[in-house]
Amino acid sequence: MVSPDVILVAALTIFLFLALCGALVLVVISLRKPSTIPLVVAGVLVVLCLLAVTVSPVNVPLLLGLGIAMLGTALGVLGGNPITRRTLEIASHGRVEEGDNGGILLRAPSLPGAVAGEGAVREVMRGGTTIGYLERVAVTLGIIAGFPEAIAVVVALKGIGRFSELATAEARERFIIGTLSSLVWACVVAALVRLAIW
Repeated sequence: MVSPDVILVAALTIFLFLALCGALVLVVISLRKPSTIPLVVAGVLVVLCLLAVTVSPVNVPLLLGLGIAMLGTALGVLGGNPITRRTLEIASHGRVEEGDNGGILLRAPSLPGAVAGEGAVREVMRGGTTIGYLERVAVTLGIIAGFPEAIAVVVALKGIGRFSELATAEARERFIIGTLSSLVWACVVAALVRLAIW
């Protein structure tokens, strides 16, 4: 006869695997053009997984947990990109123009008497997409490994590295909103993996 704990562990593992796979598929679909509905469904799946592992009296066994951890890491790292892009688009109402190198385009104020739109254009916060992936890798792996201090290290490094580019209100707003949405996503996914396997 199979014990109830074995059935519960099997049900939890299957649920986590399917829900995380579904969320990962939805965020991968949204990588090119972030869309609200798939991202909301992915977020709901992640929250359901978090609730399931929070109330579950059992943990996923180590070998199966390794698969869940890899799936969760991929979701935490990849999912942050469309989530952050959509959040920034909503926050700026689509008025901030993105540059070719992952930054935002800022126009220098025009001189009095100059034709509108003649100001110099410069791209700030270049490499934001790559930095976002790297920060989510560090935070997700740090939390899963039991080192939540990684969040402070990442925020400190990012703040120091971007300090000179935060002179304008647009850059500061994008930095804060983008960093928070990226880190919240990575932290929630990493927390559910940590709770599931430890």
